[in-house]
Amino acid sequence: MRVRRIVAAVTSATALVLATGGLAAADQVYNNVDPSIDATAEMMPLNAGGATGTTTLAISPTNGDGKSGCNLTGSATVTVNVVSSDPSVASVSPSTVTFTSCGDTHGLTVTPLTVGSTTVSLNLVSNTAAGTFDLAPATFTVNVSAPAPANTAPTLSIAGVTEGGSYDVGSVPAATCLVHDTEDGDTSFPAELSAVSGPDSMDGIGAQTASCSYTDAGGLTASSSTTYSIVDPTPPTIGYVLTPAAPDGENGWYVGTVTLTWNVTEDQSPSSLTTSGCDAVSVSADQQATDYTCSAGSAGGTATPQTVTIRRDGNGPTVGYDSVVAGTAGANGWYTSNVTVRFTDTDTYSGTVVDHEDVTTSGEGNAVTAVSPAFSDQAGNVTSAGAATSPAYKIDGTPPHDVAFTGGPTDGGSYYFGSVPSAPTCSAVDDVSGLSSCVVTGDANPDAVGAHTYTATATDNAGNTRTRTEQYTVLAWTDTGFYAPVNMGGVLNTVKGGSTVPLKFNVYAGSTELTDTSIVKGFATRQISCADSTGLTDPVEVTVTGGTTLRYDTAGHQFIQNWKTPTGAGTCYSATMTTQDGTTLTALFKVK
Repeated sequence: MRVRRIVAAVTSATALVLATGGLAAADQVYNNVDPSIDATAEMMPLNAGGATGTTTLAISPTNGDGKSGCNLTGSATVTVNVVSSDPSVASVSPSTVTFTSCGDTHGLTVTPLTVGSTTVSLNLVSNTAAGTFDLAPATFTVNVSAPAPANTAPTLSIAGVTEGGSYDVGSVPAATCLVHDTEDGDTSFPAELSAVSGPDSMDGIGAQTASCSYTDAGGLTASSSTTYSIVDPTPPTIGYVLTPAAPDGENGWYVGTVTLTWNVTEDQSPSSLTTSGCDAVSVSADQQATDYTCSAGSAGGTATPQTVTIRRDGNGPTVGYDSVVAGTAGANGWYTSNVTVRFTDTDTYSGTVVDHEDVTTSGEGNAVTAVSPAFSDQAGNVTSAGAATSPAYKIDGTPPHDVAFTGGPTDGGSYYFGSVPSAPTCSAVDDVSGLSSCVVTGDANPDAVGAHTYTATATDNAGNTRTRTEQYTVLAWTDTGFYAPVNMGGVLNTVKGGSTVPLKFNVYAGSTELTDTSIVKGFATRQISCADSTGLTDPVEVTVTGGTTLRYDTAGHQFIQNWKTPTGAGTCYSATMTTQDGTTLTALFKVK
């Protein structure tokens, strides 16, 4: 027995047009009479009337026609006729085969009839694919020899693997050559395996051919080969290590340095491994939520991408003074109450817990400030109290003290009209902003008879005021009279019309007699109804002659006002003297 080693290679290509042979870019339709794929016709020896011969038709992609992989994709098909050039020498069946994918195989049976030679070749019937197919490698020659009754050709098959099959790397079944020979008996032996071919052959991924060849004792040889694929069944795995494993701040934020390390594993086809975004990452600067994605692929497929989101904020809020939100404004830039100021905080990354807080000053002076409270952000960072200070404020909420009058009437004192002291002035003390003014106000007519009040108002530079009051009383003069010959008390003094009546009286300021005629404000008479009197009458017994001006009689120690009565009997009059303090004396008269 002789064993022949056969090696066949399968490559990938894409074709864009249809061809019937000889195009290097076309996918190749071939037989496995021998292990080569070429345009040279293989030889199949048979005996007339002897056993039939077999071979298998298959398609080898060549990665041509501008397309990677098989030209038969989707629902595309290619159909060919199988023709014997001399059917009288040998016939072939089936006469027509259709390929629906590059994994399809079709067995041919050649029946030897008479001694001679015939060529089996393929003719294109139809092609719905976008690429072309080279049919030349499928051609083979059948040489039919005279019957050899003493020896029949052996038959050979390959067990364990199938043409076009696919097997996981590391789990490829053993390929065994099975020989049946009528004369020599049956035998088996391991198939010869080609090197794995393809872009991932370094990892044992790609195409491999199992080949068998057997020559019997009579010199007849049978050969066969089977090409299959070795694949990686699983994609890479992606894992990672995050340090620290969980956020070390609040609300999912990191506040320290974060390290991300990716672990990508591909045990079955490591040389085919490709990665993207899988470099180690160290985050030491603040950032918003940022996705880090690792993607990986290999001959085993594409792994599910893994994404890790990291957000970091290692700095507390930025604090600043904003504005005054409350406080009573006084004068000259002073406040008369504590001032409430607003501090605001901002945080670029995690955001603030509160956006502002109000602080109220304490104490008084010309440079009172407030300091900011502590502020926190969403990551848990804290900016401590005192990070910011408000502008200095002048605050004086205390009014002046020790308000006092200088001069003027005595508090609670009484003064007769005309003897009231001049208005007082005032003074005060202010310990913070200083005294601005002290002003005394009083009644519009402080010398009029009656009760009066002076008010001292002290104002400091901040506008605070404090007042003090003092009261005094202006007493009226005492008017006595009219004396005889005039009667008082509503009595009608009867007098002859045109006569002059002396009106005598005295005026006292307390016990002091007043003698200056200027104290008399005026003398007036008017006609009245005689019924206005009490009804009593009394004649004026003394009349005088002379002028009617007011005078003070030093001899008699009295004022005398001579009044010349009008004429017109039966008419009545009132005569009234008014002093400067508003006191009046009135007598009633009836002219006869």
